Order: sequence, then C-alpha cells, then structure tokens
Amino acid sequence: MSDILRRGRLSEIPDDEVLKYISSMETDRWIFQADILVDMAHTIMLEEQEIIHEEECTRILEALLKIKEDGIESLSHDYEDIHISLESKLIDMVGEDIGGKMHSGRSRNDEIATCLRIYLRDEITGIMSELVNLRTVLLKIASYNVDTVMPGFTHLQHAQPTTFAHHLVAHAESLSRDFDRLFDAFKRINMCPLGSAAFASTGFNLNRTRTQELLGFDGLIENSMDAVSTRDFLVESASVLSNLMINLSRMAEEIIIWSSPEFNFVELGDKYASTSSIMPQKKNPDTAELIRGKTGSSIGSLTSLLSICKALPMSYNRDLQEANPSIVNTVNITSSSVKIMSGMFEDMNINSEVMLSRSKEGFTTATELADTLVRVTGIPFRTAHQIIGAIAKEPGTPTIEKIDNVSLDVLGKKLSDIGLTEGLVQEALDPVLNIKKRDVIGGPAPDEMLRCINNCKSKLENDEKKLEKVNSNIGSSIDNLFELVDGCIKSK
Repeated sequence: MSDILRRGRLSEIPDDEVLKYISSMETDRWIFQADILVDMAHTIMLEEQEIIHEEECTRILEALLKIKEDGIESLSHDYEDIHISLESKLIDMVGEDIGGKMHSGRSRNDEIATCLRIYLRDEITGIMSELVNLRTVLLKIASYNVDTVMPGFTHLQHAQPTTFAHHLVAHAESLSRDFDRLFDAFKRINMCPLGSAAFASTGFNLNRTRTQELLGFDGLIENSMDAVSTRDFLVESASVLSNLMINLSRMAEEIIIWSSPEFNFVELGDKYASTSSIMPQKKNPDTAELIRGKTGSSIGSLTSLLSICKALPMSYNRDLQEANPSIVNTVNITSSSVKIMSGMFEDMNINSEVMLSRSKEGFTTATELADTLVRVTGIPFRTAHQIIGAIAKEPGTPTIEKIDNVSLDVLGKKLSDIGLTEGLVQEALDPVLNIKKRDVIGGPAPDEMLRCINNCKSKLENDEKKLEKVNSNIGSSIDNLFELVDGCIKSK
C-alpha cells in the first residue's frame, strides 16, 4: 500500500514499537463506517463544486463502496490511523492521480471530529431507544402493582408503607430525565465540523452546508478552530451517560438487596443469575452486581476524558486520540447495561405477599399514627412526634391505653379524653389504609399512582415521537447520500 504520509517531510518510518504506541487502528474500527460516509459526502461535494471532475468522483466512490463492502479487515494496520490506511487503500485501487484528490480541502482533524460525531449520535440515539424500552417495562410492571404494598426505606431502615408501583415509577421518572439529558446532548453532538480542515479552514471553494446536509447534521460548527479542537461533546455525553449509569447502579443495588433471603422481595430469572463453583445452593445476582461494578468503569472513562481535555491549547493536539477509547468504553457499558436492566425486570418474580408482610414490620405506620393524633386531638405535630417516639421504644403493638399513658406524662392528660379512639389507632396502623390516605400529587395512593403512570406514559410516547423524528431525519439524509453515490456510478 502507498506510504502517503511520511514520504515528504519525514524520511523514516516508525519501528514496530513506536507504531504500536502511536497507532489508533485497533480502536478506530468503530468509526470505519462513519469514515466511509464522510469520504463519500466530501467527494460528492468536491465534484459539485467542480474541484474534481465527474469521472474522478465516480472512480473514488466506486472504490469507497468496495472498501466498505470488504470491511475494515481489508485495510492495513501498518498506519497511524484508519483515515490514512483507508486513503492509502483507495490510492492503491484507483491511482494517486485520482485517489490523491479525495483529501482536497480536508484534514484528518476535521475528518476525525466528524466521524466521532456520527458514531456518537448513532450510539446515543440507540441508548435513548433502549431507555424508552426500559421505561416502558417499568411502567408496565408498575401498572400491575399499584396495590402491591411494600415497606419504604430511608437509611435502608423501615420508614413508611408504600407500593411497588410507587417505587418503580420513581425510577421511571429518573430515567425520563436521563432521556431528556441525552436528547439535549444530542443537539450539540449533531453539529458538523467538516470543511474546517486542519484548523484555519481552506482556500478551496468548499460547500460546508452541503456536506452537513448529506451527512444528516442539524447545523455547522462554524469557527474552524473550535470545530476541530473541541471535545466538549464527548465530555458532556460521558457525563450524561455516567449519570444514567449511576441511576442504573441504584436500581441494581436494590435488586441485589431485594433478592437476598433477608428481604426476599423478588427473585431474578435464572438467566440473570449465576451460582457458586463450590456452594450448589447459591443463586447470585451477578448481572446486577456487574451493572453496579461497570458504573465505576463509566465514571472512570469520564474522569479520563476530563483529564485528557484539560489545559489543551487550541487547536488539535494528539492527546485527543486518547479520548476516543474512553467514550467508546462508556457508550458500550451504558448500552448493554440498559438492555440488561430491562431484561432483569421483565424476567423478575415479585413476592408480593412477602412485601406486604414486611411492610408491617419496623413500625412503618408511626408517621400516620402521629398524624392521626394531630388531626383528631389538635395537638402540635412535634408533641405527637414525641408521644409516638416514646411508644416506639415499647414492645408490642401500640394501643390507645399505651398512648394515654405517655400523653399523661407529656401533656398531663389522656388523648382518649379529647377524641382519640382505639378504632382510629388501629386504622392508622393499617399499611393499606396508610397508602390510600396518601393521595397528594406524587403519593402512592392507587388512584394517584395510576394518574402518575398515565402521565409518565404520555411523556414516554412524546419521547418516542421525538426520537423517531431524529432517526428519520438522519436516515433520510444517509439514504439520499447513497442514492447520489449510486446515481453517480450508474451515470458512468
């Protein structure tokens, strides 16, 4: 293959050790398809601007289609990166007098920046699609469990009764915000740097808007120096994805706890569990543990990106090559984790009777009992809090007699004398009635929960439509690009 990079200014080629150190070929395979698209769009624009001839355009496009068909394995790994390897392959196929013109008005700097954005936008939209599916799964399960009572926790201590639906919708709403952050980040990803050349633009009469349209970008990054040097879109994406992974990790942690014998709230499907090599009775929540563990790797990738990008002078610096594996790592982790989480919940067995039984433990109804004292007798909440706190230290179930004994010490009078009854006390101690009373917006009462679920479903439908529009716009542009390529070749 042609040595197109080092035959002018440089007289030596790197030895194997140096080449291995500087080469990005191993990690460039994920931008191979994007690189082909960029080359095609740039070539068509060059012909339309009469920078190259129609015949030259056709020959280049034919060769690019052949390289695309043969795949990245057809390229030599004896080069610094995929861009030079691909261009060298092209020149070997059609000759330098034709293939050597493809790079007119372009640098690897704007080329890689464009490839990165194409790769990342496709991955981000894919993750958004998986996130839609996960939210759909959670809301479906929630709609079947508005009456499934369970203990709610603060500090991992029994706190108040709630429902499984209430818990799942909390996660669904959190994931909805993750979708919003991804969609917002997509707007800044899907901007085109192509045509900026090395950093100071070019003297060729390029039509940057044309390549932007052919590649399905929403707009241009106009300043050519900013266009090639910024990697803020990588940092932002990694940050948003790390935030999503943190939310998934919280869900994974709960699954791990809930599936333990001490809780026994849920049982994972067998394909999402593992067993011990020595203890045959074990059913371990390995997939959930790996989501929790991989979150650390995602955060590490974000930290790596931040460290690489800090204090870099304008415009392009080779340090940025090291940023690429980090974004690939966090994208791969997040995409697979969202899919796994959806599968775990779909395949999960919910032990509703155990949840109901545990909701009665740990005096979870203490808050409602204190509220009842306030509503019925008119005493201050802080006083009621003191009385019920003292009751909590005593063994056995709270009764009107116990409450009266404490209230005599605290207030000098019995609460039964000012309206409190044993029936009201026992009603306050019922977890199901506790939940029904909590019909304030966002509370776990069944009717309110169904309203929240319906709102979440409406938001989800709207998000699906927004995502479909984005994918349709990009798909139409890429389809048009290939139609132009085919038309150019067929008119030969």
